[in-house]
Amino acid sequence: MATVTKFEELDVWQKARLLENKVFELTTSGKLSRDFSLKDQINRSSGSVMDNIAEGFGRGSKNEFVQFLSIARGSLAEVQSQLHRCFDREYISQEISDTHYLLAEEVAKMLTAFIHYLNKSDIRGDKFKNRNTASPNSKL
Repeated sequence: MATVTKFEELDVWQKARLLENKVFELTTSGKLSRDFSLKDQINRSSGSVMDNIAEGFGRGSKNEFVQFLSIARGSLAEVQSQLHRCFDREYISQEISDTHYLLAEEVAKMLTAFIHYLNKSDIRGDKFKNRNTASPNSKL
């Protein structure tokens, strides 16, 4: 497997970005565009998914990365709940709600699989590279 050097290379981040863009499109017209609170909340939570993946990647620690991936998964559940609210308020059709909900489910499955992979991995992260080598002046 090739080493990922940028969070943009992660399939899960790319899929989360797609979800965020689709959610944003929903909020630009119709009744939802005038419900400023819900519009803002669903945009923020969908953006939070991709942002937390990126932030976790940037931390340089496997454990911190897993924590941020878990936060991203929580934000996904929030998006799914907000899609129900959009449908209940008749801002979006059942078909649109289902399509976006299923995309969020796909991202959630990718996150879960990635978390499991990282938890089984021996990789600790860049933050911990070269920490086991003592300096010549150290008294360890």
